[in-house]
Amino acid sequence: MSRRVVRQSKFRHVFGQAAKADQAYEDIRVSKVTWDSAFCAVNPKFLAIIVEAGGGGAFIVLPLAKTGRVDKNYPLVTGHTGPVLDIDWCPHNDNVIASASDDTTVMVWQIPDYTPVRNITEPVITLEGHSKRVGILSWHPTARNVLLSAGGDNVIIIWNVGTGEALLSLDDIHPDVIHSVCWNSNGSLLATTCKDKTLRIIDPRKNQVVANNFEEPVALQEMDTSNGVLLPFYDPDSSIVYLCGKGDSSIRYFEITDEPPFVHYLNTFSSKEPQRGMGFMPKRGLDVSKCEIARFYKLHERKCEPIVMTVPRKSDLFQDDLYPDTPGPEPALEADEWLSGQDAEPVLISLKEGYVPPKHRELRVTKRNILDVRPPAGPRRSQSASEAPLSQQHTLETLLEEIKALRERVQAQEERITALENMLCELVDGTD
Repeated sequence: MSRRVVRQSKFRHVFGQAAKADQAYEDIRVSKVTWDSAFCAVNPKFLAIIVEAGGGGAFIVLPLAKTGRVDKNYPLVTGHTGPVLDIDWCPHNDNVIASASDDTTVMVWQIPDYTPVRNITEPVITLEGHSKRVGILSWHPTARNVLLSAGGDNVIIIWNVGTGEALLSLDDIHPDVIHSVCWNSNGSLLATTCKDKTLRIIDPRKNQVVANNFEEPVALQEMDTSNGVLLPFYDPDSSIVYLCGKGDSSIRYFEITDEPPFVHYLNTFSSKEPQRGMGFMPKRGLDVSKCEIARFYKLHERKCEPIVMTVPRKSDLFQDDLYPDTPGPEPALEADEWLSGQDAEPVLISLKEGYVPPKHRELRVTKRNILDVRPPAGPRRSQSASEAPLSQQHTLETLLEEIKALRERVQAQEERITALENMLCELVDGTD
C-alpha cells in the first residue's frame, strides 16, 4: 500500500501581517488608471503612488520613514499633460524613477533625499517616440540606464536614458495591445502578453520571437473566481510567487519547485478591504532581523499600508537559508555593452549585515551638441586672397569660445542655485 509523502518546506509557515495604523500612509487620494496597472512603486528609500491631480498627470513620492497622515499640500511630481499610467523605480539608482503617461511620453525624474518645498515639475529627460498612450515601463535588470516602454501603438521601445536615445524599436511583433512585459534575470530576453492571447519570448536585440504559444503548461493551478486582474510578484530568491487579485482582499502564495507537481500552495493572506493596487519591495529593502521575506504595499482608495510576510524563527542569528545573495544596486553592464550583444548576471550582495543604501547619485544625461564640433578648416590660401575668409573664421572661433564660456558659467550658476535650494530645504525641514 503506497503512502503519500508530505512535502516539507521551510516556507510552509509563512506568516502575513498588515501594518499597524501608525505605520500606514493615510489620506492619499488615489488616481483611477488602467484596470491592470499596479500604480504603486516602492524601493528601499521611497514609496511612489499615482494620485489624482488637476491639469495633468501626477504621482506622489513619500520617504518610507514618513508614515501617518499625508498633508493635502504635500508636493507632487507633476509634468505630464495626461494621466500617469505607470511608474517604475530604477534598480540601479534609488533616487531615479520613470513615469509613463496617456500623453504618449515617458519622463525620468531625479528625486531628492530631502522633502521638496514645491512640486517637482522638471524631469531629467523626456522620451518621445510613441504615437499613443504609454502604459508599461520596465528597467533593464543589469544594464545601466536602459529603460523599456510599451504603448497603445503596439510598439516596444528600449531607451538609453543616459543619452535620451532610442536603442531599439520592436514595432512588427505584436498585432494588438500589449498587456505586460517582463525581462528575464540577465536582461537578454523579454516575455510579453498581448490581447491576442499569445505569450511571446522575444530576443529584443535580434527583433525576433524565439518562442510563443506554449502548447502544454508545466502546471495548471485552478483559482477561485475573481472579478479582478491578478497582479503576480515572483521572488527568485525563495522561489515563491505571490498572486494579488485587484479588487480582491487576499494574497495567495505558492512555492515553485523543479519536481512535479511544480506548484505548491502555501497559504493565503486575507484582509477586510480590497486592494486597488500593490507595490513589492526589492529584497535588499527587507528587515532581515525579523525574518522578513517579502513586503507588499497595499493601496486602498485613500491610504497605503505595508503587509509583511515573515518566516518565524526562534534564533536571532542571520538566517542564511532565507537570504541568499541578492541583486544589489550596481549595474553589471553599460547600455552600449548590452546593445552590442553582451550579457551579464546581476551583481549580487549579501544581506547579512543588513542593507545600507548607497549615497545619492545624480542621473546625468549626455546629448550631442553641434556647437561642440568645430567646422573643418578649408584649404590654405595666400594671405592676400584669403584675408576676408580668415577674418570670418577667426570671428566664428571667437563666437564658439564665448558660447562655451557662457555655457560653463550658466552651468556653474545652476549648480550654485541648486545647492542654495538644498540648504534652504534642509533649514526648513529642521525647523518643522
